[in-house]
Amino acid sequence: MRVGGARDTILALLIGLVIWELAGRTLHFSFLPPFSNVVVAAIDLIASGQILGFLAASLVSLAIGYVLASLCGMTLGLLMGFYHRVEYVMEPYVYAFFTAPKLVFVPILYALFGVGRDTQVAIVFLSAFFIIVINTMSGIRNVDPSCIEMARAFGASERQLFWKVLLPGALPLTMAGLRLGIGRGVKGMISGEMFMALFGLGALLRKYGSRFESEKVLAILLVVIGVALLCSFIARTAERRIIAWTDREA
Repeated sequence: MRVGGARDTILALLIGLVIWELAGRTLHFSFLPPFSNVVVAAIDLIASGQILGFLAASLVSLAIGYVLASLCGMTLGLLMGFYHRVEYVMEPYVYAFFTAPKLVFVPILYALFGVGRDTQVAIVFLSAFFIIVINTMSGIRNVDPSCIEMARAFGASERQLFWKVLLPGALPLTMAGLRLGIGRGVKGMISGEMFMALFGLGALLRKYGSRFESEKVLAILLVVIGVALLCSFIARTAERRIIAWTDREA
C-alpha cells in the first residue's frame, strides 16, 4: 500500500471512531455505547483472560478448517478445471452447496460430531471450501488458449502442460479464492460458535449478547474484525508475492 493511501485509510478510521464516540455520547442508545467504553470493556476482557483464551480456541478451529479447505478445494478445483468429466459430475454439487446457507448443516454436523472442535472445524471447512474450488476451476478455465496451443505445438506432455502452463496461469484466481476463503472461514467460525459451541469468540458473543452487555459484545466484535482483517492482509500479501514470483519466472 502506498504511503498516501495508508495515511488516508488511517484518517478515515480515526474519523469513524470520533463519529462513533460522539454518537454514543449524544444519542444514548443502549446498543451503541461510546467507543471509549468499548475499549475499556475490551481491556477488562483481555485482563481477565477471556478474550485470549477464547480467541486461541477459535483460531485453532479456523486454522485446521481453512488448511483442509485450501488443500481439498484446490485439488478438486484443479481436477474440475483440467478434466471436463470431473467438472460435469461435480459442478452441480459444488454450486448447490456453495449457494446453500452453511448454518443449515449445523444440526447434521452436530449429529455427526457432537459439540466440540470437530464441528467447528467442519463449519469453517464448508464455509471456505466451495469458493476455493470455484476460483481454482475458473483459473484453469481462463488460461489463455493460445498459450496451451503453443505448448502443445512444441510437444509438451499433459503433465508439462499442467505444471508449466495451466497451474501458473490459474494462480491469480486461485489465490483470490484463498483470500476470499479465509474471510468466509472467519464468518463460519463465529456463526457456528454462536449457535452451538461451548468455547471460542462466538460462544463469548452469545454469552454477553444474552445479557445485553453491548460494550462487551462490541469489544468482542472488534477482536473478530481484527482477526478477519489480519488474515485477509496475510492472504493478500502472500497472493502478491506468489503472483509476482510467477511473473518473474515467466
